[in-house]
This record gives sequence, C-alpha cells and structure tokens, in this order.
Amino acid sequence: MADRQQTPPTPLGIYDKSRSERVTGVEVAAAALSVVWLVLAAAFFLFMDTGALTGGAGGAVWFILVMLVVFMPVAMIWVAATAARSSRMMREESQRLQVAVDAMRHAYITQSQNRNAVSEPSVTKKLEEIAAAQRKTETALATFSSTRHALAPPQAPKQIEAASPQGEDQVALPLGTPAEDMQPPLASSDFIRALNFPETAEDKEGFAALRRALKDRPTAQLIQAAQDVLTLMSHDGIYMDDLRPDLARPEVWRRFAAGERGRSIAQLGGIRDRASLALTAARMKNDPIFRDAVHHFLRIFDRMISAFTETARDSDLTELSNTRTSRAFMLLGRVTGTFD
Repeated sequence: MADRQQTPPTPLGIYDKSRSERVTGVEVAAAALSVVWLVLAAAFFLFMDTGALTGGAGGAVWFILVMLVVFMPVAMIWVAATAARSSRMMREESQRLQVAVDAMRHAYITQSQNRNAVSEPSVTKKLEEIAAAQRKTETALATFSSTRHALAPPQAPKQIEAASPQGEDQVALPLGTPAEDMQPPLASSDFIRALNFPETAEDKEGFAALRRALKDRPTAQLIQAAQDVLTLMSHDGIYMDDLRPDLARPEVWRRFAAGERGRSIAQLGGIRDRASLALTAARMKNDPIFRDAVHHFLRIFDRMISAFTETARDSDLTELSNTRTSRAFMLLGRVTGTFD
C-alpha cells in the first residue's frame, strides 16, 4: 500500500495506453451517424421510384447513384472521425513529451542542488575550520604579547646599561619588538602546505603548517586573501579540487616573478575549464565585492611569488604551482588578462 501511495498518478492519463486505444465518443458518434444515414438512404430507395430517379438510364447510373448517396456520406463521416482521433492522439503525445521534458528538467535541477549541497558544506566547513584556527592563533599571539609586556622587569634597561659601560660601541635594541619579528623564518615546505590548505578536518600536519604560516604576517595576508576568493567562488560551484591545470615550468614562474608579462608567461594560465572561466568572468563583471577581492588577492600573490622565487628551488616552485592557492591564481589571472 505504501508503494502504491508513493507512485504519483499519471497526469491526465496520457500514459494509459489502454485508455488511448479504446473507443471514444468520436467513434461512437460516427457509428451512430453512419447507421442513421444508412437507414434514411434505405428508406429513400425503398419508397421512391428508382426509374424516375435514373430516367431510365440503366444499371450503371443506378450504381453510381447508390454509391454517391449511400457510401460517400458514410466515408466522409469516418474520415472526419479519423482526423479527430489523430488530432487527439497528437495532443496526448505533445502532453507526454512536455511531461518528459519537465521531468528531465526537474531531475537535472535536483541533481545539481544535491551536488552543491554535498560539495559546498565540506568546503565551507574546511574554510570555517581554517578561519577558526587563524583566530585561535591570533588570540594566542595577542595573549603572548600581553604577557611578555606585563612580565618585563622595569629595571631591564638599567641592567643593560650597567652590563655594558661602553654603550657607545654597541647598538641599542629597540623596545617593543613585534612578536612576528621574533619568529624563525617560515620553511618552504610549511609555506607550500599552508597555501594548499588542510585536506580534511583530520589533516593534523596541514593544520600545523597552517598555524606556523599564520604567524608570518605576509603569508597570513595571502592565506586570508586566498580564503576569501575561494569562498566566493564556491558559491558558484567552482572548486579548485575539480580543476586540472596545465602546470608551467619553474623558469616561467621565475620570469613572472621578475616582472615579465605577455605571451612568454602565458603558460601560467593553465586553467582550461570553460565553465569555471565563464562563471568567474561573469562574477567579475557583475559583483564589485568579488572583483575587489580578486584584485587584492592577485596583488598579494604577485608580491609573494617575487619574494619566494629568490630562495625557492625548482621543485618548490613545482609543488607551489599545484596548490589550491596557485590554481586560484591561474584561474583569476587568466580571467583578468594577467597573462595576455
């Protein structure tokens, strides 16, 4: 009974083949008219003088007269009935096709919504986790900085002067050194891993690299800008994991970092997905917030790659070009004409 209730009724019975093939009112009306006409014709010929009708012309004229009076109207009645039946069948077929098209459209929309509903929460969750990790790191840095200033002994400057009487031969260290200046340089592996973002919520190494990268201010700015554009593009169903770019050689990245532009660095625009390019171009044209976020991201990425290539090896550049941040740069750079 449950299956019977879940099955939707066929609209207008157009999928009911037996209903389409059974006798309808048109055929009944045609049969009735045919019978009436035959009865009238029979009565006419029975009670009328056939010789007066034919004028004594003979059997040939009589046969033609019978054909015209009896069978011709019956034939016309059934021609009209057949035309009406064909018209009805064409209308039903048109309704059948319309229902099929509507069903296909509904299935396509449902599939697209299901795909977005499955894909978007995972990316959104990942980005939210990254943002939470960033806020946690910034809070820890702020707490560390406040604690350091609170615990600093007030007589420290006098102790330094007493310990070094020849103060004119030494450079005094400035007070209030920012916490980020006390951090060791960020390793290339952590930098590349952070730009690719953690793969899953259980990616401990990815989150550890991200936390270390967020302590470096220029890298933190780049990660924040990349996170903004990735989030905005995910609203249009554009995900970096779905893109398979043509990776450029390390020397092309070095020429771009040195300021070279034009066809010589066109290999950097290795994104060939037409749907992603079209959606991004339309968003750039119609959404000023997205457009500002893209230009901000491209400026920071340009500064980053210029500094990174000074010490990076070719293998580092190859790994960097395959990160999610670099894929976003390839896509957005090609849309904005950076590689033209």
